[in-house]
Amino acid sequence: MARRQRKKEDIIRESHERSSKYGIKPEQRFSQRILSGEAKEIILRDNQDLIEVAGPFLDLLYDFLKESGFILLLTSKDGCILRITGDETTLKAANDLNMVVGAFLDEKNVGTNAMGTAISEDMPIQVSATEHFITAYQKWTCSAAPIHDENGNIVGTINLTGSYELAHPHTLSLVVAAVVAIENQLQNRLNEQRLKESVRFVNQVMDSMLFAVISMSERGIIRSSNKMAYKLLKIQNEDLPGKHISEVLPEWNKLFDAVKDNRVILDEEQSLITSRGKEPFSINVYPITLNDGYIDGMVVGFREMKRVYRIVNKYTGMNARYTFEDLIGESDEMKRVTEYARAVANSPSTILITGESGTGKEVVAQAVHNASNRMDNGFVALNCGAISPGLIESELFGYEEGSFTGAGKGGRPGKFELAHGGTLFLDEIGEMPLDMQVKLLRALQESAITRVGGNKLIPVDVRIVAATNKNLKEEIAKGNFRSDLFYRLSVIPIHIPALRERREDIPILIQYFLNLKAIKLDKMVPEISKPLYTELVQYEWPGNIRELENFIEKFVNLDGDLSFETEPHSGSPLPLTEAVNASNNTVRSLAATEKDAIREALNAFSDNISQTAKALGISRNALYEKIKRHGI
Repeated sequence: MARRQRKKEDIIRESHERSSKYGIKPEQRFSQRILSGEAKEIILRDNQDLIEVAGPFLDLLYDFLKESGFILLLTSKDGCILRITGDETTLKAANDLNMVVGAFLDEKNVGTNAMGTAISEDMPIQVSATEHFITAYQKWTCSAAPIHDENGNIVGTINLTGSYELAHPHTLSLVVAAVVAIENQLQNRLNEQRLKESVRFVNQVMDSMLFAVISMSERGIIRSSNKMAYKLLKIQNEDLPGKHISEVLPEWNKLFDAVKDNRVILDEEQSLITSRGKEPFSINVYPITLNDGYIDGMVVGFREMKRVYRIVNKYTGMNARYTFEDLIGESDEMKRVTEYARAVANSPSTILITGESGTGKEVVAQAVHNASNRMDNGFVALNCGAISPGLIESELFGYEEGSFTGAGKGGRPGKFELAHGGTLFLDEIGEMPLDMQVKLLRALQESAITRVGGNKLIPVDVRIVAATNKNLKEEIAKGNFRSDLFYRLSVIPIHIPALRERREDIPILIQYFLNLKAIKLDKMVPEISKPLYTELVQYEWPGNIRELENFIEKFVNLDGDLSFETEPHSGSPLPLTEAVNASNNTVRSLAATEKDAIREALNAFSDNISQTAKALGISRNALYEKIKRHGI
């Protein structure tokens, strides 16, 4: 009979009730039963088959989860830890709680937790944060599944434990996949079909991973890979199997020598060949050895370097993905900006980036971060203009529990704490309220903050990069911005010129965005007519690079045929429809061309708005807006 589906909250509630009946106290830190000496040796010996069968799967999972922050645990049917391995930092934290081989993690000894509850309920389960009964365990997320023998009896569990901030449904899927593989091996090691099903299941889980994996023979011939490998290499699925790894990894020979000696290669920075040429990746290479020591193959795991930085900065909630290579331009103005920004990247001094909207201020800020000695720590951004004045303080400095209505249990760190050791990017700093400017200035002067509702001074090591599209000196004169904060922020000023001030970069940007958007939209790169190209170069671009990028994306979406446009943005460079008999074919400013075309259309249709809008291929509202803007 099929088991009745139960809600997780009911399962956790019932487990908590059992924990209380067992006499477990929330303040308890250690298991009530930890074996040592001969008793521990006996239980390890009694579970030797399980340890041997599960061992290779634990090793495989450990290889793929290195530096992920997780630890792996194998327990007996009673919840006794038989093996524990994984991230060193997490292992130390677990060891501090006596989560060691011989410790029992069943509900009778530690209350509600993934392993104990999986045994009690005979089901896979993920237990995170306050779902644990013991307070000391509430910093974890634990995903466990019971292992059964051929008769359906529980013989043990597999568990993945990490910080509760790493909680994800895929973690439990990975555990279940490993358990399925172990159970199949226990039931029939020679059952090829079941093994294939297990491998397929694991492959499906691996395809959900955010890093690429390639397996190959001992001679380097690629056997298989996950979906992320194809995505990162930007190639089709059928283009990898059968190839030699050297066609993807040019410096394979140097690495292969190490693998032949059965040595693991970790975090080696290498260039891989993608459809766009060589790109930098961080790679790990693991030899696959048989029982007799023969190397049967290898597994290569790799991530984009940018992805590595994002993982390192995961706790900050922000990613610094841009580098100076992402600053497109050959003009003297941009070369000076780039050279200057590179020169000050490693300085701890504050930076104030100024420039019009759309010039790429955050790109420069991220590039500075990624070129600095803080690149391995967080890049945390806060848009001061996008947060209501009442929330800016708690966003910046965090808050303590109970500091205001709705404050989360346990409080929450602010952007300063999250950016500790890294960079805090304050966008639209000119929008910050005056009262917050005082508090920000104090934090900068003291290199310390106090959470809202708290009284503890928290030291922070943060480099501030601020940005604005306002003239802050004018704002100071108006009384909207503090002069002392301005001088504190503008130790290193960087001004990004408007696009119209570096027109020689426009052709480069046009071609860059054409290629980028064509790849993104899976389209051919459309041709730009000479008249339109001239207009694009001469246009003022009040929205700067952002406006140009958006126009090119629209242009690629329409395959270069702008006659489909029905409601162009005000001031956008668009050829007007042939319904208007323009009398002047010479290249003029876009605004003048548009104004004359509207006038001629209005005259042609006796000021009939509907007919004029239809002839121009725009909406009535758009026409009214243009008439008002041009003063017609």
